[in-house]
Amino acid sequence: MGRAILERPLVSVIVPAYGVAGLLGEALASLQAQTWPHWEAIVVDDGAPDDVAGAFAPFAADPRFRLLRTDNGGLATARNRGVAASRAPYVALLDGDDLYEPDYLERMVAALQADHGLGFVSCDATMFGVRLYAGQRYSERYPMAGPVTLERVLGREVQVFVAATIRRCALEQVGGFDGALRSVEDLDLWIRLLAAGWGGAIVPQPLVRYRRRAGSLSTDDRGMLTAACVVYRKACQALQGRPEAATAARTLATYEQQLRYLEGQQAILDGDVERGLALLAGAEQRSRRWRLVLPIMRRAPWLAPLMLRLRAS
Repeated sequence: MGRAILERPLVSVIVPAYGVAGLLGEALASLQAQTWPHWEAIVVDDGAPDDVAGAFAPFAADPRFRLLRTDNGGLATARNRGVAASRAPYVALLDGDDLYEPDYLERMVAALQADHGLGFVSCDATMFGVRLYAGQRYSERYPMAGPVTLERVLGREVQVFVAATIRRCALEQVGGFDGALRSVEDLDLWIRLLAAGWGGAIVPQPLVRYRRRAGSLSTDDRGMLTAACVVYRKACQALQGRPEAATAARTLATYEQQLRYLEGQQAILDGDVERGLALLAGAEQRSRRWRLVLPIMRRAPWLAPLMLRLRAS
């Protein structure tokens, strides 16, 4: 049976691993626990500083697993390399610190096979790790209800969780992940797939355990906003002449405001108060409290770093 599974995988699970060697075994064990057996897994050691090969070793005897060791190219490039080394008609994404529930692959494959117009299917997730999020569903913090359309994804009315399963032909049609992006590469992919005419869907059940941890890419607000602005500038250009372009432009303006706000705060904390206040003056006011604080900082710039630290505490 093991050889039959190896020769005819229907799903290739791509598992990028960078800085998660201590957690990788849990992710791979969740694959072995799947109710649906016809998969292969490509674990991509993305030039990691920790011992990914050592973490992979207990799974090396299972012919469904392969380890691909590369230089560090970032998450999007690691995923592309894993896809290039894989063989199945469906590609599933599993981060090296997350876990699939046992019926994840079974449910994802069923959804894709039921509708050949779907380019990708995602699901809800249960968060764990950081106490603030423990036990919450992804959908409690981010909107997931309703149809997955280009307009709604661009407007952030629906957010697609990254642990999706994608039809390979759709992924190849749009050229895979954008290797120039250091984060939000998944959002960029959903936008391009939907713009190309593929459908998307979300299974409402939590089929993934999503680990939140300090220092992960998802906690880097400035980095994610910077990348999101790049994604939306690309979308605005690609969607010229289409009605969704206006939604892309509105969301881009919102993200640029938020980025300006964060950069202004950081400039002040770094000692460049004049530049920081100029950036904050152009940022959208966020609250009544903020509207009271900003004029004080303008009149007494020397107070600005102290006031920001007090607001953050």
